[in-house]
Amino acid sequence: MDDLLPGYRRFRARIWPARRERLEELAARGQHPRTLVIACADSRVSPTMIFDAAPGELFVVRNVAALVPPCRPDAAVHGTSAAVEFAVLGLGVDRIVVLGHGGCGGVQALLAGPEALPGGSGFLPTWMRLAAAARARALTCDVPERQLACEHATVEVSLDNLMTFPWVAERVAAGRLRLLGAHFDIATGTLAIRDATGRFVPVAADSAA
Repeated sequence: MDDLLPGYRRFRARIWPARRERLEELAARGQHPRTLVIACADSRVSPTMIFDAAPGELFVVRNVAALVPPCRPDAAVHGTSAAVEFAVLGLGVDRIVVLGHGGCGGVQALLAGPEALPGGSGFLPTWMRLAAAARARALTCDVPERQLACEHATVEVSLDNLMTFPWVAERVAAGRLRLLGAHFDIATGTLAIRDATGRFVPVAADSAA
């Protein structure tokens, strides 16, 4: 904790005074975010930083490679599915953003094959098999393009899997919920949004552009 506590003290000295009123309001009235962001657990990718979001604006779920499993209502433990359920049915978010990123380690291991995935208990290889279709699609690309292609395809797998949840599909059909795909390039700080054709189009950094 020695390396974390100085950060907490900076928070109390600099950030807490400026955000105190907002946080007290959130504590008293609860959270009402409009957006669920499903992002990778990678330490280099922070959705709140990327979108410069204030407390209470984003409901964030992070896991390896920003994957959403298909809907499987059984007795197993489903952390990501539970978070999606809470965000949609409990909080009533009106958009879900699946956020992939450049240089994703999970995607690198996925492309390298099952033997490249560290998995003493088998959790990680089993999890990454959710993106098997993304791997198959990316392997049809030239080698230099495979990593990015697989990162994009993994986002699409998660978007497809979101539609297997009945209450997601119903709200999308009724126009009450939007599903969006995005990709963040760590090296350049560039965000790309998946358009209606399936292309990931960079967002203009200048709002006037």
